[in-house]
Formats: sequence, structure tokens, C-alpha cells
Amino acid sequence: MDFVQSPDWPAAPPGALAANSAAARYGGSAPTPPSIGRATAPPPPTHSATAPPPYRPPAATPAATGTPRATPPIPVKILVAGGFGVGKTTTVGSISEIAPLTTEAEMTTAGIGVDDPGQRSGKTTTTVAMDFGCVTIDRSLKLYLFGTPGQTRFGFMWDDLARGALGALVVVDSARLDDCYPAIDFFERAGLPFVVGVNAFDGRLAHDLGAIRWALAIGEHVPLVQFDARDRLSVRDALLVVLDRALDRATREKRA
Repeated sequence: MDFVQSPDWPAAPPGALAANSAAARYGGSAPTPPSIGRATAPPPPTHSATAPPPYRPPAATPAATGTPRATPPIPVKILVAGGFGVGKTTTVGSISEIAPLTTEAEMTTAGIGVDDPGQRSGKTTTTVAMDFGCVTIDRSLKLYLFGTPGQTRFGFMWDDLARGALGALVVVDSARLDDCYPAIDFFERAGLPFVVGVNAFDGRLAHDLGAIRWALAIGEHVPLVQFDARDRLSVRDALLVVLDRALDRATREKRA
């Protein structure tokens, strides 16, 4: 191989020390070249600092060890329906573990005489599409809540929102029962399991549950519960009744 020889250091004859070696320049015998690898352990540190801890390899990932990964929770779609101004948006917002998606629009004078939220309500906005929220029941079950618009002119959206749902919570205002008839009729025609939840505005009902069941003309097989749309635990209990109703129907259909 071609190389360049420095003119300051003449070439050494065969068998002699290199003219530019350490022995030729500084005297003494040439040092023994180190062997490949580490023949002895490195000397201990001379400073007083604490020696670093011994290296440990990182723990193996589940994929490397073959450990099965956690199964994601089963998604369940639940509708929250009812008449105008009965507390559907409040119900979804009270229980949702994420910031709920709402489509609220300001009520205008054009809605006077058309959208009546009731005398006790201070409602100034209305849902024009839907509400959406979710809540994890346990490691195996997660609820996705879809709140329907309450006005009759948005009724065409109910068929799309109900597609794929396993059950529904029909929210009722005991002081305006007539506003809830269309929702009950819809789910009876659709054959979807539903629970009637009477929202206790101001913590009280205008009528007792027996009178409400009679006025709504619902059978004994339809659960009727009282709840507070502003209270998370109260909403949870009402949704658990919907789940129980849906599970009961699925069990009966499997046996048939």
C-alpha cells in the first residue's frame, strides 16, 4: 500500500527499532502492546465519589415475553332522549368523563310559542344536533352517550342516532308529561329497551311515580325511576338500570 514517509525520521533497517518509536526517541524497551479485550478488571476509582450502580437491562416488554395485553372495554351506545328542556344535556354533562360535545345554540324570539321550556326553567340555549359524552363503567364496559334534540322539527335525526344503540334513558319532566309522549312512542315502535327517568327539578316531583306511570301509559315491564340530572351518582344509577334492561333483553333473545 502506498504511504508517505516523514523526512524527519529515516526509515529503520529490517529487524531494527523504528526510528520514530517511543524506545528510540525516549530510551528504554518498547512497551508490551495490550492484548485484545480486557485481561484484568479495571482498577477501583481513586476519587471518593460513590461508584455508579451496576447496569441492569430494562424489563422485557409484554410482546417479548408473550404476556397478553389488556383487552379494551366493550363500547355500548346509549341514547338520552326526551322532550324539550327536560335535562338531557345536563344528564350527559353530569356523568361524562370527558368534556361533553354539545351543539347548543342561543334561543331567539323566533322560537317563542314553538319551544316552551316551562315556567320553572331559565333555559336560554337549545340542542340543535346532539350531545355526546362517555363514561367507563369498569375495565370491560364503556358507555357512549348520545343526547337527542328535543324539538319536533329535529325528529328526523332520531333514527340515525338510535342506530346501533342498546338502550335509552327517556328523561321526563313531571310538570310537562305531554312533552314526553313522542319519545316513548318512538322507542316502543323501534322495539328498543328504554327506561323512563323522571328528573327531579328542585329536588321534587309534581306527581308521584305511580301517577306518572298511569299518565304515560307504560307497562310494568318498563322501569320508572326518579333521578337528578345534576347529580353524577344519580345519573349513574339511572344508566345502570338501562344497562340491566338491555342485558335482560339480550339474555332472553339468546335463550329463544
